[in-house]
Amino acid sequence: MTSVEQKIGPIPSQWTLSEALGLGRREMISLTGAGGKTTLMFRLAEELKERGKRVVTTTTTKILEPSPEESPHLFISGEQRELLEFAKSHLDRYRHITLALERLEGRKLKGIPPEFADDLWEKVEVDFILVEADGAAGRPVKAPRTWEPVLPSKTTTVIGLVGLDGIGKKLNEEEVFQPALISNLTGIPMGEEMTEEGVVRLIVHPEGIFKGAPPSVRRIAFLNKVDIPNGLALGKRVARGIVEKGCPMIERIVLGTLREGTKVADVILPLGAGGGR
Repeated sequence: MTSVEQKIGPIPSQWTLSEALGLGRREMISLTGAGGKTTLMFRLAEELKERGKRVVTTTTTKILEPSPEESPHLFISGEQRELLEFAKSHLDRYRHITLALERLEGRKLKGIPPEFADDLWEKVEVDFILVEADGAAGRPVKAPRTWEPVLPSKTTTVIGLVGLDGIGKKLNEEEVFQPALISNLTGIPMGEEMTEEGVVRLIVHPEGIFKGAPPSVRRIAFLNKVDIPNGLALGKRVARGIVEKGCPMIERIVLGTLREGTKVADVILPLGAGGGR
């Protein structure tokens, strides 16, 4: 641990995602980056539902249609008014619903406009709205395109994800998402391997995975897949690199895994970190 970071304390094995993320009583959470956004969204939604919270999951881009285990109550309509009325009339009963505008090819769902997510926040008695705010085509690492991420204005927390298994992947179309943009942000030449320092740069760069997040929102970096070989040590080195960059807007760094259950391995709070609530 460096002089510019503090541990949140020993992490008990039973710690929940919402505890590790330091969530408030009511939040709109936008998920960005790559390497587990959809899984994190539905795992967190289930956890919050079990706590008696009313939760809406959705996207402002596209997502794979959730399985019944991920979200048993999916409502699709091209009419925003119908989506709003469904949320108003069914959220108390179901506690967790997923909303989308239409089905697309490849089991994809077309998401809602960010302005409609703001309407849901204002007009529906909902405790948490979880929004997948950009796409990564299943790759572990990405850089946002010009129009990404698509953040609703009522967002209170942005969780930026990176899959640690992306370190060592080559910057090409097969192994990472938007390799040319990643190359521009990190300085790693096309075709070369993604490095720990490159991941750090993607997280702290103004045009990286927290791109467009207003100063008032909390920023949480989630380093996923610590269950890969040497993953925890790798995640801790990346976390230390983030801290040493002195990025005051990142409130906390969570190290965990979402495969075969959810486990939080570590939480690091950079000293002097900002972020609003």
